[in-house]
Amino acid sequence: MKGFFGFPGGVHFPQRKEATRNKRIESAHLPQQVVIPLSQHVGAPAEPLVSTGSQVKTGEVIGRATANISAPVHSSISGEVIKIKAFPHPSGLNNISSIVIKSDGKDEWVSEVKASGQKPNNLTSEKIKEIIKEAGIVGLGGAQFPTHVKLSPPKNIDIYILNGAECEPYLTCDERLMVENPKGVVEGFQLLMKAANVKRGYIGIEDDKLEAIRAIKEEIKELLNLELRVIKAKYPQGGERQLIKTLLGKDVPSGGLPFEIGVLVSNVGTAFAVWEAVERRKPLIERVITVTGSGIMEPKNLRVRIGTLICNLIDENCGGYRGKPGKIITGGPMMGMAQWTSETPVIKGTSGILVQTTEEISSGEYLDCIRCGKCTAVCPMSPYQLMPNMIFALVQMEQFAETEDYGLLDCIECGACAYTCPARIPLVQSIKYAKSERSKE
Repeated sequence: MKGFFGFPGGVHFPQRKEATRNKRIESAHLPQQVVIPLSQHVGAPAEPLVSTGSQVKTGEVIGRATANISAPVHSSISGEVIKIKAFPHPSGLNNISSIVIKSDGKDEWVSEVKASGQKPNNLTSEKIKEIIKEAGIVGLGGAQFPTHVKLSPPKNIDIYILNGAECEPYLTCDERLMVENPKGVVEGFQLLMKAANVKRGYIGIEDDKLEAIRAIKEEIKELLNLELRVIKAKYPQGGERQLIKTLLGKDVPSGGLPFEIGVLVSNVGTAFAVWEAVERRKPLIERVITVTGSGIMEPKNLRVRIGTLICNLIDENCGGYRGKPGKIITGGPMMGMAQWTSETPVIKGTSGILVQTTEEISSGEYLDCIRCGKCTAVCPMSPYQLMPNMIFALVQMEQFAETEDYGLLDCIECGACAYTCPARIPLVQSIKYAKSERSKE
């Protein structure tokens, strides 16, 4: 365990990954219709290049990037654009402009999408970044930051970390990618490193992912610039700040980003998407997600076309719901977003769909804070002193400015505090509310 430092705080809880951990990735049925939001990334929304009645092909650019921090979007099926309108979005917003496409059933790919015939080793750093940008690749671990922008930081990078922790309960899509496609994951990581001009790379995988560890270890055994580091499973180990702390013993500055200490971090799904873009000239029109939970008849790991509606995905690929769903969450139970409708599309940042039964849902009632300090003890954001209980108290008094004195802006909203709280106080919701109110001032 030489070189492993760990991060303070964090929690251990049942992983609940058994339903899908050993299930191979299946390709979901081709959707009859997709809803593709023009905003699936951090930064400026894409600008539509099509109009109602346009005929499009799979992989065709239908929305172009409008700023440096932006990303294009592509059609995930072939067919006809039947409308462009505001549509429900996984973020919870209801006014995100989206392109609705009806499938022609042919899945006919645009001619530009084909194997390049050029060996990746012969590509320059700038060419790799150009391909990544054109493919519309963003961070698939949830951050959705345009990858081509991340690869051009304002200072030199010493170490690149590939995040294979996948610490959220229930989710197994990254684990299965590493087990079934270790070559694509590792070669994609090497392309990321080359694009960022980084010589050393670490791959961090939690110790409960034994098959993934074996597959990646075998894949990198002759690569001297890559090192696999097996880390103890603890939530939120997959947070980039926590992973950097564990592997390197370094702290990202308060309010800062990893590049400021010479480090970049990318998710394994992002690396695989980069490999597909460079090797096959395939844009990001699908991704692997985990569909699971007690409210799902047949939990699975699925390769899903972007824009597929949650309701259609579950009905057509997972046998439907087991009883009446109590809550539908995109992502995992800790940092995922509860959806108010199942007519929400899968987007680039969707790592999973979790359906809980009504019996699993909390009543929402909570008790008074007893000042036990457990929320502070499990907070993984050391060395910054976050006090979720104090933030909650200040929010109750609408003293939003004062919440920053207790670490509001350093909170990553991992939910460890709320999970641990014996009074079941909605600490994360109060923190999100405080951030929202501060942004208005």
